[in-house]
Amino acid sequence: MAPMEATLKVGLVQQTCTEDRERNLSASLDGVRQAARQGARLVLLQELHTGVYFCQTEDTRRFDMAEPIPGPTSDALAALAKELGVVIVGSIFERRAPGLYHNTAVVLDRDGRLAGTYRKMHIPDDPAYYEKFYFTPGDLGFMPIPTSVGTLGVLVCWDQWYPEAARLMAMHGADLLLYPTAIGWDPRDDDAEKNRQREAWITIQRGHAIANGLPVIVTNRTGHEPDPSDQGPGIEFWGSSFIAGPQGEIVAQAKTNESTVLVADVNLRRSEDVRRIWPFFRDRRIDAYQDLVKRYGK
Repeated sequence: MAPMEATLKVGLVQQTCTEDRERNLSASLDGVRQAARQGARLVLLQELHTGVYFCQTEDTRRFDMAEPIPGPTSDALAALAKELGVVIVGSIFERRAPGLYHNTAVVLDRDGRLAGTYRKMHIPDDPAYYEKFYFTPGDLGFMPIPTSVGTLGVLVCWDQWYPEAARLMAMHGADLLLYPTAIGWDPRDDDAEKNRQREAWITIQRGHAIANGLPVIVTNRTGHEPDPSDQGPGIEFWGSSFIAGPQGEIVAQAKTNESTVLVADVNLRRSEDVRRIWPFFRDRRIDAYQDLVKRYGK
């Protein structure tokens, strides 16, 4: 791995998705190209960017969408990473074995090499987010992935609500936290509830940046996707992809309702400066945290 640069230009590709896999993948690749033209050295794609968010229903036919790693999507991302000389973080419905599937992030280094993978650890099972039907919880732990632009703490969507995951990635040497995401509103909710949900989502991830003194990069999908069963209103994905600095400051943010390629500079050396004035790692009471490995305190 090359020495870490002081400033890293990062890109996010926020997109709508349809049932047309090739169209979705083409949009992802085009977004990476746009980001690279603007100088991005690291580009983050959203969760499951080659298809619709199929977890609104439980349908065994959806397993046909899964693919191995290496496989078609990782190969396409690897070729583009090598062509452009950028690091790409993509998202794949991984077919590990018959009947065994994961929600997996892949990291392709700028030479096209598969630098590493992360399998989503926290798997939700809620109305319109029936992921436990599809995904086996990850078994690779919370280990960041070294690349030519830095060590990447890659987590996926539901993981973003868990401070433990962010902390462990930081403790293992991550230079940035990255969250490919698919989250949105129930269209039946009123505006006040929608705003509370979106602000909570932004706030907790900014909190991870602050608590760990690290930049946080988040890419969410946008657009309305109908419920395939026609039993519900579908999901209105709220976009809002953003980049935050190590004090939680918003560096750049996308709109809620449009496909966007967002590019901004991240100062990686600021983490050292911030951790010197807010030395949270120094003051952690590791002698008193045993109860964190319990399901509940009582």
